[in-house]
Amino acid sequence: MRKLFATSLFALLLGGFYSCDSGSTAGEKPSSMMMTEQTSNVFSFTMKDIDGKEVSLAKYKGKVIVMVNVASKCGLTPQYADIQAFYEKYKDKGVVVLGFPANNFLGQEPGSNSDIKSFCDSKYGVSFPMFSKISVKGKDIHPLYDYLTSATKQNVSWNFQKFVVGKDGVVVQSFSPKTSVTDAEFISQIESLIKK
Repeated sequence: MRKLFATSLFALLLGGFYSCDSGSTAGEKPSSMMMTEQTSNVFSFTMKDIDGKEVSLAKYKGKVIVMVNVASKCGLTPQYADIQAFYEKYKDKGVVVLGFPANNFLGQEPGSNSDIKSFCDSKYGVSFPMFSKISVKGKDIHPLYDYLTSATKQNVSWNFQKFVVGKDGVVVQSFSPKTSVTDAEFISQIESLIKK
């Protein structure tokens, strides 16, 4: 009995650990972390952009939105290149990418907003909208990400998780951090939402 308990405890602890190079997918969101107030869509949120200016997400009404929590010092950071290329290809088709820097995973986004902006500009030529650093999990989770994770029942498992939002502002699907924006399933979802 003691051995069974120890094995179960070890499995539980191991299951909660993620690394950038793991193949882990977005975990199911525990019911205890659900929002107490139901938010119907992302358009009710106002966020600060990377320069600290208030931006109502309602400005993206009618667009397919891809929200990504990003980090500058992660093994997945090179995804910036594919995300930028995706944005350039689809921006004229009514798709926008919104980047949300977060330092929730092993301190992999330690810089200030100006540091992050400079890194994105110089290293990857990022032209999609970037926002101020927020928390995407835990007790200090930003209300936007509380909505996204509650709506999909998927916690943010690591940097570069993608939440796809329809033209009506309702979150449709969460894609795991290691799923590239070039992935066939991801592209199929985007193409389908563009046509709606």
